[in-house]
Amino acid sequence: MSPVPVLPAIPGPPLAVNLRSAQLVYGGLTLFDGLDLDLTGGCFTCLLGSSGIGKSSLLRLLAGLTAIGVSGDLRGDDGLPLTGRVAWMAQQDLLLPWLNVLDNVTLGSRLRGERPDRPRALNLLARVGLADAALARPDTLSGGMRQRAALARTLMEDRPVVLMDEPFSGLDALTRLRLQALAAELLIGRTVLLVTHDPLEALRLGGHILVMSGRPAIVQTLPDLPGAPPRDPGDPAVQAAYRAILRLLEVVT
Repeated sequence: MSPVPVLPAIPGPPLAVNLRSAQLVYGGLTLFDGLDLDLTGGCFTCLLGSSGIGKSSLLRLLAGLTAIGVSGDLRGDDGLPLTGRVAWMAQQDLLLPWLNVLDNVTLGSRLRGERPDRPRALNLLARVGLADAALARPDTLSGGMRQRAALARTLMEDRPVVLMDEPFSGLDALTRLRLQALAAELLIGRTVLLVTHDPLEALRLGGHILVMSGRPAIVQTLPDLPGAPPRDPGDPAVQAAYRAILRLLEVVT
């Protein structure tokens, strides 16, 4: 059998993302105000922060899923809005239980009234190790398999910007490591922002690591990352960076 081709490259230069003067007011509290965020084009960026600080709300703002109390000036570095150029992967797999895996992966195109590219969807399922599960229903899959299907659906959208909201947090450690490596491989060349509560996940995957802290929250860039991702969590340099992140998060002093 011939090998499954890699994902096509996004045409043109990688799309950088710029957010200016973002504000979130929730329950009378200002979680962030005047917040600026820059995502390097074609780079895998991880965003860390404590629970409730506003990471997911910030990610939803970047995805265009704005709600009351959230605002900001968002655009690509080409000066154009991000509308239609962003793919989203949530913490839950959000697979529709009445559709098989293949139909879940091609859901976006069908919702837009487009003819699904089933051969491409099948290739993506093969890439994520689900070639034999294309016709299975979600309730027959393990948690790791469901997240791989969700990853294939995200990749099927073929957008230059990919936003991921703790998509691997509910998985066992081994499955999580495997899916981290798979995401890093398949998303090369995309502008990715992964929100995570796990500093080691950020250190393993991030070409850039942002730390969100304080109230109102600010975003700081962690400098001097050791080596290139995917990094070995047991590397002493990675462990030193891990401690630096904990200090920024105010977990340790």
